[in-house]
Amino acid sequence: MSMVTTSPDIEMLKEKAKRIRADALWMAHLSNTGHVGGSLSAADIVATLYFGIMHIRPEEPKWPDRDRFIMSKGHTCSAWYSALAEKGFIPREELLTYRKLHSRLQGHPDMAKMPGVEMTAGSLGHGLPAGLGMAIAGKLDKRDYRTYVLLGDGEIQEGLIWESALAAPNFKVDNLIAILDNNGMQSGGAVQDIAPLGDIAAKWRAFGWDVIELDGNDIPALVGAFQLIPRRAGVPSFILANTVKGKGVSFMENDNVWHGKAPDKDQLERALEEIGAKGVQFP
Repeated sequence: MSMVTTSPDIEMLKEKAKRIRADALWMAHLSNTGHVGGSLSAADIVATLYFGIMHIRPEEPKWPDRDRFIMSKGHTCSAWYSALAEKGFIPREELLTYRKLHSRLQGHPDMAKMPGVEMTAGSLGHGLPAGLGMAIAGKLDKRDYRTYVLLGDGEIQEGLIWESALAAPNFKVDNLIAILDNNGMQSGGAVQDIAPLGDIAAKWRAFGWDVIELDGNDIPALVGAFQLIPRRAGVPSFILANTVKGKGVSFMENDNVWHGKAPDKDQLERALEEIGAKGVQFP
């Protein structure tokens, strides 16, 4: 199974996460739409995977042995589009077309249009079953790849998530890694107020997964966890990544109004300054 043999440059990963946050803010501002809060909370996870962990070839998007990534919470795809552009799957200039008519960069990722996108996402709850299928296929085909699925905490209220969580250990897919962007918020408010999830780690352990809980906005912790996987042969891994919605921007952090709100010019400038990206060229 593919392993990370060298430790990635942590400062480089932090810079990539900063770029992802800046791009997400710019895309939301220019299109006057988007999901900023969840994109900011997931930025460190996406940066770590794309620039420090995953085995992928931008020049060969369908390389059979590539690691697979599924953004199951597809509405936060601006963070993903930034990573795909920065990695070289698409031109950075294309970020200017985010959510515009006929653009490949729609509000939810489309596998028929975008290189590097393994699954069209939009309706929540479908990323884990699709990822499970990809992981099983890898085992059957004796391919040396891993499948990473990024989930939202509101999303895992979906029943299909739990059916897949129950099935995965039975197939011994230690090449499947589910990551929960556990920022405590969903579109309608706090997860705790809408449908409390209880002890998430205990639930996934009870289903037979190997669970690692960490600060999902701590890049060194993320690198360390991903490098340890799989910790047990034949056992899928669940990363419980506790994050902050709107991470890095003081007036967005833990404020659910930014779930689907775009910053105006003044808010954009203030946000870019706070993340240390003021004056950074876009795209």
